[in-house]
Amino acid sequence: MSPLLVGVIIVVYFSVLFGISWLTSRKTDANTFFTANRKSPWFLVAFGMIGATLSGVTFISVPGEVSVSSFKYFQFVLGNLVGYWIIAALLLPLYYRLNLVSIYAFLGTRYGNFGYKTGAFFFIVSKLIGAAFRFYLVALVLQIAFFNAVGIPFYLTVIISLGLIWIYTQKAGIKTIVWTDTLQTFFLVSAVIFTIFSISKSLHFSFTDLVAQVTEHPYSTIFDWDWKSGSNFYKQFFAGAFMTIAIVGLDQDMMQKNLTCKSKGEAQKNMLVFSFLFVLIVFLFLCLGVLLYIFAAKKGISLPSGTDELYPLIAINKLGICVAIAFLLGIISAAYSSADSALAALTTSFCVDFINFEQIEGKKQVYVRKIVHITFSVLIAFIVILFYEINNESVVNAVFKAAGFTYGPILGLFAFAIVSKRTVVEKYIPVVAIMGLLLSWFIASYSELLLFGYKFGFEVLILNAGLVMLGLFLISKKKDQIS
Repeated sequence: MSPLLVGVIIVVYFSVLFGISWLTSRKTDANTFFTANRKSPWFLVAFGMIGATLSGVTFISVPGEVSVSSFKYFQFVLGNLVGYWIIAALLLPLYYRLNLVSIYAFLGTRYGNFGYKTGAFFFIVSKLIGAAFRFYLVALVLQIAFFNAVGIPFYLTVIISLGLIWIYTQKAGIKTIVWTDTLQTFFLVSAVIFTIFSISKSLHFSFTDLVAQVTEHPYSTIFDWDWKSGSNFYKQFFAGAFMTIAIVGLDQDMMQKNLTCKSKGEAQKNMLVFSFLFVLIVFLFLCLGVLLYIFAAKKGISLPSGTDELYPLIAINKLGICVAIAFLLGIISAAYSSADSALAALTTSFCVDFINFEQIEGKKQVYVRKIVHITFSVLIAFIVILFYEINNESVVNAVFKAAGFTYGPILGLFAFAIVSKRTVVEKYIPVVAIMGLLLSWFIASYSELLLFGYKFGFEVLILNAGLVMLGLFLISKKKDQIS
């Protein structure tokens, strides 16, 4: 694909996003950036959330990963499905009843200021590192595949990209993102479907042949019943459910979109419809992975050293210009749909949770919000460029995994607040959260030695949250014991 064509596609893509931003920015007020005035159509939110959930990491990693873990990731996704239902049944009614802008304000009603700030702090750390990591991986693919050819250095690619996100989200915030996510999800899903169709056509597969090739392939194995394995079904399923509750239901980024719906009922409807769409799309990604390996084998294509490189390699170089364009639009959409909503959520959390935004008067609110928005854009750019300069994949992955541990304290804080009525000595909450994180990391790191060969997978989140809940119990008393 020529650099000129890439440039034209990117210019047209962002022109459409800016057009959406202009349309959604009309008739806005101080609350539009944070809540979209709670007027978003539920079906639009449901479809758009797919793009935000399936980040660029998913887009390029899941298809290639089938050679390592087959379809076992789908066990985790089945757990995700249950997690989404729990969010719809328990958390959304709670958030709507309290009329929350930031979901961490709930912790303030239950624990006081220490619990409130602890939950919001762990979210900001998690989201900053997580958003930067996801954006880094996709930016790296785009840099290698396209922008090196036109002499644009990596740091400039990152700065320009995040600058463009700031421009189209800086006025209407989440209202704009609800609509741009819909467009970005369309491109992302279309890229996968179009690639599957093109591979099938190239290999002369009918629909029946396609189904048979995927289902009969050894990479399509789903279930693992070995209790010691990190991909054991029960580990994956329950981890998937709890992970969804933590990184969706207790994540300002994902919940902010749901809280823009007109009512609790519409938000619940959105979550249920989205959950089924999500499972379907992930299954398509896994099927695409099998087809990519079949295509490579039949066409004599040498497999790249990294599984993440397989989809870009074939889509860009082996299936024609139309698939290359679809892939480019898909990966850009995957990157920006997660980065723009992360920026809006970080801005919302900091404004609402840390600087008492509602107490700021008049036009100064807009000024403060824009400064916070710019600051988080700069921070994400700095972390992405730092990852690039480190130039050590194992170190960068370790940082990302460490950030994943920070969702455990959030889950523990919310779970204890919901299931227990005990009164917590709030000044010790930050210590309990940090200790729960460190202990879970230690146990997971040495579990095979300590637990007779047991190897932790995603279910370490449950351990993390459980330790935090235990710590909260130890620093709490029954209400009737409080003088």
